[in-house]
Amino acid sequence: MKELVELLTTPLTAAELKTGEIQPDTGPPTYTGTPDELQKLFREKRYTDFLPVILPTQDKVDEMLANTSHSPDMVLGRMNPGSEAGETWTYTVRTAAINAVMAGALPEYFPVILAIGSTGMTAVNVSDNGFAAGAVINGRIRDEIGLNYEEGALGPYAHANTTIGRAWGLLSINGGNCGKVGTTYMGTVGNPMNLISIIIAENEERSPFEPFSVRRGFKKDENVVTLFNGWGVLSAKNWAATVWGPDMNYPEIIKEIYGTQDGWLFGTLAVLSPPIADFVRDGGYDTVEKFTEWVTGRAPGVKPKVQGNLNSGIRNSGGTFNVVVTGGSNNNYFNMGGMVPSQSVQIDKWR
Repeated sequence: MKELVELLTTPLTAAELKTGEIQPDTGPPTYTGTPDELQKLFREKRYTDFLPVILPTQDKVDEMLANTSHSPDMVLGRMNPGSEAGETWTYTVRTAAINAVMAGALPEYFPVILAIGSTGMTAVNVSDNGFAAGAVINGRIRDEIGLNYEEGALGPYAHANTTIGRAWGLLSINGGNCGKVGTTYMGTVGNPMNLISIIIAENEERSPFEPFSVRRGFKKDENVVTLFNGWGVLSAKNWAATVWGPDMNYPEIIKEIYGTQDGWLFGTLAVLSPPIADFVRDGGYDTVEKFTEWVTGRAPGVKPKVQGNLNSGIRNSGGTFNVVVTGGSNNNYFNMGGMVPSQSVQIDKWR
């Protein structure tokens, strides 16, 4: 306590009183060495997520940059690990290209990575809760770059989904000073979703509802990415509300799970496979708006009552409810969790 009192009451030094933008030391512009030496160097300097990376040679970075009309030196965004932890770092389009190469992303994925990076939202938060981040992608770009929205849609088994999520994480580390355990990452038990984040390409073709981006105000077929943050998602079987049997009432189960959520902070995200979405529609809810009104007990346009600590520095969702449809039709399966949408960005403006 004595040390704390001294730290709080001792006058600031001249250095501490200085204002202005902190320029992080990113080291020399290039490194030399054998591939094994460079992998070790990148790992020791904490430029990676501790998995091997594709070394960002000039040729590979230039190939990535060729997929955008924006200048490599353009400031893409500003990022801070969260709340007041650490400094806010600024990063460029070139920084994003370097991290996209390191993640193993193909050049055609780069506009999506730029759209995500332009928001300044981190894939890894400082919080000791180990918050997760996610993104929902809509539009024709899903097929253009091979995003998976069928079986295994939330898993790591599609190159585009996996490397876009990993590029977001690496950009957060190298462009935003995130993910440094003990300083800018304090997750008590950690969160495995921090590795590649939750990248969801919506199965618009099999969904009985309008695409998520349309419900956010964009045109159908417009290429849009919407970012989420929160606790993450779990299989519905992990919720005590579920009763598995021959006559399952999926709308009732989803509503009951919504009622168990800590709604004031991140609300609820329901990630439904197409069969579950069809059950919801056949239950009398032919639009997400009707289903939301029934699940939340609020009429359209009525703002939810916000409860809890409003001074936490974390987005307060007030119990919002969102539905995204993805995955295959080989089982009646769905995921739910506390995730709230943040920014939606047009992807084509980053081509």
